[in-house]
Amino acid sequence: MSNERSARGGIDAVSAAVLAMSRHREVRDVLQTIVTSARELVGAKYAALGVPDDRGGFAQFVVDGVSDEQWKRIGPLPRQHGILAAMLHDAAPQRLHDVRTDPRFEGWPSAHPELADFLGVPIVDGDEVLGALFLANEECCDPHQGSAFTDDDEALLRTLAAHAAIALTNARLYERSRELTIAGERARIAHELHDAVSQKLFSLRLTAQAAATLVDRDPQRAKGELKEVARLAAEAADELRAVVVELRPAALEEDGLVAALRTHVQVLDRAHAARVAFTARSVRALPSAQEEALLRVAQEALHNALRHAHAGTVDVLLEGRGRGAVLRVRDDGRGFEPTAVRRAGRHLGLVSMRDRAAGAGGRLTVDSAPGKGTVIEMEVPGG
Repeated sequence: MSNERSARGGIDAVSAAVLAMSRHREVRDVLQTIVTSARELVGAKYAALGVPDDRGGFAQFVVDGVSDEQWKRIGPLPRQHGILAAMLHDAAPQRLHDVRTDPRFEGWPSAHPELADFLGVPIVDGDEVLGALFLANEECCDPHQGSAFTDDDEALLRTLAAHAAIALTNARLYERSRELTIAGERARIAHELHDAVSQKLFSLRLTAQAAATLVDRDPQRAKGELKEVARLAAEAADELRAVVVELRPAALEEDGLVAALRTHVQVLDRAHAARVAFTARSVRALPSAQEEALLRVAQEALHNALRHAHAGTVDVLLEGRGRGAVLRVRDDGRGFEPTAVRRAGRHLGLVSMRDRAAGAGGRLTVDSAPGKGTVIEMEVPGG
C-alpha cells in the first residue's frame, strides 16, 4: 500500500510540474520551471538544465539550488565534455553514486559546489536532443548505501523530461511565431514610411522643376518655391531616418512596453501628416504576454486611425490601473458604426484585436460613430 501511495504521490508531483510548465510561453521561463520542478520532484540539492549549441558549448544553462552570487563566481558556462557530453551525444540517462569517481569526470571550477550522487536525463524530441537535466546530491541520503537516486527517481525524471520536451518545443514555436509577427509589423510600417518618403520626394521634384521654370520670369515666386524645396527635403530626410529606426529590431523585451510604444508613436508622428502623441502614467511591469498584446493592439488601432480613418490627431494613453493597465487610442477620424461589426470588424482588424485582448486575459471596447472619431480601449489584469 505504501508503494501505491508513493507512486500516486510521484504521479501527482509530475502532474503539478507539467501544469507549472504549461503556464509559461517564454523559453527562459519554461527552462527555469523545468529545472526547479525536477529538483523538487526527486529531492535533489542542486539541479541544472543545459541547452546545447552547435559549437561544443551551451546556448543556455539554467540552475536551481545555487545562489546568484555563487553562480557568478563559478564563471563561464561549461563546455560539452565528460558526463554532460555523454548524455547529449548518447541521449541516455546517467545515474552515478559519485560523479567524481567516474573516469569521464573532468573537474569543475573552484567555486562550483561539491557534487557526489548524480542523475542526468536528456530531453529529447525525436532524434534531436533539446537539452539535458542534471540532478545532484539527493537531500536525504546515506552516501555509503550506493547511489541516493533510485529507479523510481529516474522513472519520474524521464516522465518529466518527456513533458518538458513538449513544453520547450511549444515555447520555441511561440517565440518564433512572435518574431515573425514582429517582423511583419516592422515590414508593414517600413512600407508605410517608404510610401511617405516617395511622396515627399515626388513633391520635391515637382517643386524644384517649378522653381527652375520661374527663375527668369518671376524670381520672387521662384524664391518661394526654393524655400518649399528646402522644407520638403528636410521632411524627407526625417522620414528616411524614421525608416532606419523602424527597421531596427523591436525593443519590447529590452526596453519594456512604455519605451517600445513611445518609439513606435514617434516614428508614426514623423511619417504621417497627423499629430500622433503618447502619454504614460504609473505603468508597472506586466506579464510578457499582456505587454505584447497591448503593443499589437496599439499598433493595429494606430494603423486604422492613420490609414483608414484619415485622422488628424491620434492620442495614445497607457495608464496603470491596480495591478494591470489600460490602453486607450483616441482619434478624430471619420469613425464608423460599431454595430456593423461583421463588416467593419474584418476591415479594421477588430476581431484580431479582440482575440489578442482575450488571449492575454483582458478585454477590448470600441466606441465610434460616423464622423465622431473612434476610441479603442484595452484593459489587462496584470500579474
